[in-house]
Amino acid sequence: MNEQHQSIVVTKNTGEKDVFDAEKLKSALRRSGATETEVDLVEQEVLYNLYDGITTKKIYRLAYNLLRNKSKRTAGRYRLKSAVMSLGPSGYPFEKFLGRLFESKGYKVSVNKIIKGKCVTHETDLIANNGTEQIMVECKFHSRITQKSDVKVPLYIQSRFLDIKAVWEQNPDLKNTRLYGMVATNTRFTEDAKDFARCVGLKVISWDYPSGNSLREWIDDSGYYPITALQSLRKKDTELLLENNLVLCRELEPNRQKLRDLNFSESNIKKILTEAAHLIS
Repeated sequence: MNEQHQSIVVTKNTGEKDVFDAEKLKSALRRSGATETEVDLVEQEVLYNLYDGITTKKIYRLAYNLLRNKSKRTAGRYRLKSAVMSLGPSGYPFEKFLGRLFESKGYKVSVNKIIKGKCVTHETDLIANNGTEQIMVECKFHSRITQKSDVKVPLYIQSRFLDIKAVWEQNPDLKNTRLYGMVATNTRFTEDAKDFARCVGLKVISWDYPSGNSLREWIDDSGYYPITALQSLRKKDTELLLENNLVLCRELEPNRQKLRDLNFSESNIKKILTEAAHLIS
């Protein structure tokens, strides 16, 4: 990258300005499984189209369109963040997806349970148990990528968890089980929110936090890609599948008959399953 490109300023989704960093682009491409040839090709094309003030969204679209022409698998993985943002607007698909990720780690998961605490009754998003620990997980889904969960969120969830924990501690079946609360979001937390969570021992997970154990890394490690990553699905078809509890690309092939029952044509089913197979291969 020459000196001219090193001084190009880009506009983030938040409206903030920053100097273009080619290494961040290349890192994202490599995480998606792009070959070094594809990385170089995309980098050169992006550099050719750079100008002061260009949005990160436009850079992303340019890179994605180039990848889609080379490899649907790589393109699908590159647009993973956008796919997670599409697990809305209600947030229930995000809860289901997060439940699948916990299952990939060996947890048994209960979704949308009513639990009696010491003081009041609570409606919980997820309860995950792997035999040694039990986690009350609350999901904060945001429709806008710029929206963050502030400190009020972990403050509120911690108080709910402590009320539930007081009852769990009296359960003999949980005598040797570690008990935790957790907040999961599809975007990010403010620094105050992360500081409070660390202080009280509340687990938090967001798209890129904590480093080494973030939502993005959970998805990459498990290979559990949401159906919202598929370009062959129209929005209304995606919503239909989510309503019928089909959340992951890997769940589509075993449910081929269910796709027929939902009135997907054979040609459309073939296209969907082919793209899903490329993505999870």
